[in-house]
Amino acid sequence: MVMKYKTIDHNGKLIVRVESTEVLISDVPSALDLMASLRYETGANCLILDKSALAEQFFDLKTCVAGDILQKFVTYRMKLAIIGDFRTVSSNSLRNFIYESNKGNDIFFVQDEQLAIEYLSRK
Repeated sequence: MVMKYKTIDHNGKLIVRVESTEVLISDVPSALDLMASLRYETGANCLILDKSALAEQFFDLKTCVAGDILQKFVTYRMKLAIIGDFRTVSSNSLRNFIYESNKGNDIFFVQDEQLAIEYLSRK
C-alpha cells in the first residue's frame, strides 16, 4: 500500500491529510487499521481522505459498508472528511445520507481540502 500523508495544524486542531492512489478502506478491518496507524503515528483524531481511497461498495448504501465503517469512526472518535465531487450523486438515499452527515459533527462529504479543514475544525 502506497500512502502519503501530511499533518495540518489548524487553530490547534491536528488533522491528517492522506493522499493515496489506491483504495485504502474496503471494509471495517481496513478502516480500523488505517485509523489506528494514523492515530499512533500522528496523535491526530481528524482525517481527510479522497473519495478514491474508499472502495466503490462504500457508496452503495444497500451493502451497509458505509454505515459499518463510519460507525467505527464515530465510536473511536476519529472525525472524517471525504473529498470528492458529490454533486452528481444519482442515488436519493446516498444524497440524503451525505446531507445528514454534513449536518453532524463527525463525518463530512466535501468538495475540497480547504472545506474539509473547515468542517473538521468546527467545535
